[in-house]
Amino acid sequence: MDDPIYFVIWFYGQRGGAENLIKEANNDAGLAAHPSSRFDVNGNHFQLAMLAYNLNWWLMLFSREPQTAVTELRHTTLATSRLRFLFVAAKIWRHAGRTGVSYSDHYEEQGMFQRLMDRLRRVAPSAKGYAPVMAPALR
Repeated sequence: MDDPIYFVIWFYGQRGGAENLIKEANNDAGLAAHPSSRFDVNGNHFQLAMLAYNLNWWLMLFSREPQTAVTELRHTTLATSRLRFLFVAAKIWRHAGRTGVSYSDHYEEQGMFQRLMDRLRRVAPSAKGYAPVMAPALR
């Protein structure tokens, strides 16, 4: 490359970040698996793996603190968020026409998980698409 050194370093730094994301998708989202010898079945598997990966990113955006800026967001891997939000020890109860969930006292992420669930419950369509569920909304 004939570009200045700072540009070459930036260029390869961006490439390295993309390779880490591809490695994460392969290992954590199951992108490396090819479940069939048929192209169309593997294509469907790829689409579902990418959907799972993108839903993880939306989950992380919904669980962020309201005052956090986009530039301050840290990358959380799919495996980490799976352990924090999906494998949760809880008891589902139903009493007097109400249903609820009780978490263990030892669940460290209980406040963040409750905030995430409250935000997900507030998602509703508006005249211009979907209204923000938290202020300030990411732009």
